[in-house]
Amino acid sequence: MPKKTTILVGTKKGLFLFNSANRKQWKMTGPFQSGREINHAVFDPRSKRIYATANDAWFGCEIVWTADGGKTWDKAKKNPAFTKKSGLKLDRIWHLEPGRANEPNVLYAGVAPAALFRSEDGGLTWKEVRSLTRHPTRKFWHPGAGGLCLHSIVVDHTQPKRMFVGISAVGVFRTEDGGKTWELANRGTRAEFLPNKYPEFGQCVHKLLMADPKQSLLFQQNHCGVYRSADAGRSWQEITKGLPSEFGFPLAIHPRKPETIYVLPLKGAEFRCPPGGQLKVYRSKNGGKTWQGLAKGLPQDNSFSGIYREGMAMDANDPAGIYFGTNNGKVFYSANEGDSWQLLADNLPPVYSISTATI
Repeated sequence: MPKKTTILVGTKKGLFLFNSANRKQWKMTGPFQSGREINHAVFDPRSKRIYATANDAWFGCEIVWTADGGKTWDKAKKNPAFTKKSGLKLDRIWHLEPGRANEPNVLYAGVAPAALFRSEDGGLTWKEVRSLTRHPTRKFWHPGAGGLCLHSIVVDHTQPKRMFVGISAVGVFRTEDGGKTWELANRGTRAEFLPNKYPEFGQCVHKLLMADPKQSLLFQQNHCGVYRSADAGRSWQEITKGLPSEFGFPLAIHPRKPETIYVLPLKGAEFRCPPGGQLKVYRSKNGGKTWQGLAKGLPQDNSFSGIYREGMAMDANDPAGIYFGTNNGKVFYSANEGDSWQLLADNLPPVYSISTATI
């Protein structure tokens, strides 16, 4: 039987929560943080809090959280911010990531312009991880169409000092010493838009996730293809063959089957809509060797919605559920691992992020 499932939907105008005991009937609450841009929201199983990025073009960016399903909210006393000497100004908070189970008060935040921040007090205060900001390659980092943002944070829960980050138009970085030093992790990924198609950095990773830390298995959706790494990012193998487009933003991985992955291809950087106007999620059960288009219940005529990089996620039920949101305010879900789909919500503000909590 499915456990109680909560879907966290971050939108341009606030955060919405969808709760269900059976994944058949859903109850919506919200919007919370009404009118603010929620680029990402995440449930922290250690504290039972929901953390969210609350961005506002006029009043700035802050990190907020609730421990009671949105009834009351707290906020950071010292939000991520650059020093005046840095010459950098915070533009947006993109992603939040809880730390390890044995670090109950540690959280990470990725921001634009690209930088990583860490909190050691449950989100009350934040400090910049300057070793990454001051990486020797920094002066050569250039923003892509979506800006220069650190949008993916992968904490390796089997290696106490290993983690990864993904930066738009720069690539993947890995640390093996808890953030003291960072190394490039892009060998084998393409940057088709550069003269050198396989540079050390300059690739535009769109989403990075770990499938199985025991195998050091990672996947990424890139501007130029989908990739797999079985050696903790030291090398990447392209697995785009069989997909209708190499371009896309979201990526999801099965909670118990690390070689089962999901992507949602979009047609090129200039169009960013489903190829042929047919909205399809593609699933691979063998780590990208073959792909299957999943369209049952999804619009197949004149569907020109877009899906952002945080816009797809899975729950931990058996069978696992998968969810995605669109930039025209729709949320679709599948309770059978993508074999068929239903509309969960319509007429929401543009959906920026989807994440799940299974209790």
